[in-house]
Amino acid sequence: MTDTLRCAIVGTGAIAHAHARAIAAYPHAELVAVTDLSRASAESFAAQHGRPAIYDDLDALLGADKPDVVHICTPPVAHAAQAVAAFAAGAHVVVEKPPAPSLDELEEMTDAASAAGRELAVVFQQRTGTAAAHTKRLLDSGALGRPLLAQCQTLWYRDAAYFAVPWRGKWETEGGGTTLGHGIHQLDLLAYLLGDWERVEARMWRLDRQTQTEDVSTGTVVFTGGVVAQVVSSTVSPREMSSIRIDTEKATITVDHLYGHGHENWRITPAAHIDPDESATWALTGPEERSDHEYLLRDVFDALRAGAPLPPTADAPARTFGLVAAMYASADADGAVVTPADLAVHPTHRRSFASAVIDLRPGHRPVGRSH
Repeated sequence: MTDTLRCAIVGTGAIAHAHARAIAAYPHAELVAVTDLSRASAESFAAQHGRPAIYDDLDALLGADKPDVVHICTPPVAHAAQAVAAFAAGAHVVVEKPPAPSLDELEEMTDAASAAGRELAVVFQQRTGTAAAHTKRLLDSGALGRPLLAQCQTLWYRDAAYFAVPWRGKWETEGGGTTLGHGIHQLDLLAYLLGDWERVEARMWRLDRQTQTEDVSTGTVVFTGGVVAQVVSSTVSPREMSSIRIDTEKATITVDHLYGHGHENWRITPAAHIDPDESATWALTGPEERSDHEYLLRDVFDALRAGAPLPPTADAPARTFGLVAAMYASADADGAVVTPADLAVHPTHRRSFASAVIDLRPGHRPVGRSH
């Protein structure tokens, strides 16, 4: 077991602070180095987080500091090359979502991790928290009966200034729109709770924002076991909300929150025919941990130090990423059904998510296809 994990952060934007705080909270990790394209940003960040060494680029950092774990907090287009370099230098990698701008690049990352004998952990922090773990145990055990129907909504608001950032809203640099950049969080939590998906039908929409990609998406997902889910992702919704509802044979599970959830956000409502003594066994009790980078990285670090497999909260990145890719592939084929088998040999959407978007903005064709 490694005594102390020496961590480095690549990219010192907003999300990097969550990584730095999680590293500081873990008793057997320390932040030793950072790098960013902006030296000023890196210096400001380092001053706030224990003054780690600052490097002008990742190669210099890897050569000089030889970290145990590299945290990648850069835009998606840079993830694959940075992860491969980190693996080649002998480091584990923790990468922010989305892990890559394409399935082929994610496969390149996982192949490089396997070749180096290192781990690739993807940050899907919505999987974490004691409430999510409790609900997953109930579903997996069959205590709530068979899941039947689900709804998954990511209704967020991002104004024109958000999309004015040069790399946002472009297929070639962000990889996708709200489905990939925002909805992926709740889609990942849904897949964490329900398991593998079997088929997808979806559409991409451009309703208001000036962007190449979609600002709204809609879809139907069928999960293994026959659960049917309706999913919506949006950046045009002023009253923001993130929510999942799962109706099972015995109960309805709901979680309603925005960017993170705790016990108060979850509810299990029994069907009328369920005995109160039975439903009482479903109660969420005990100490609370909210969904957060701190708990996700704690569990990842525990696994890395012990040489154990990654925890379920950080493994299987291709499950959700494949689901998102299938939504884009379906939209590009007029909402046609896409299965995992289709995606495995897909001629276009393994290397890019660029897809047809139906543009309904004023002054545009009422229904049109554009990239």
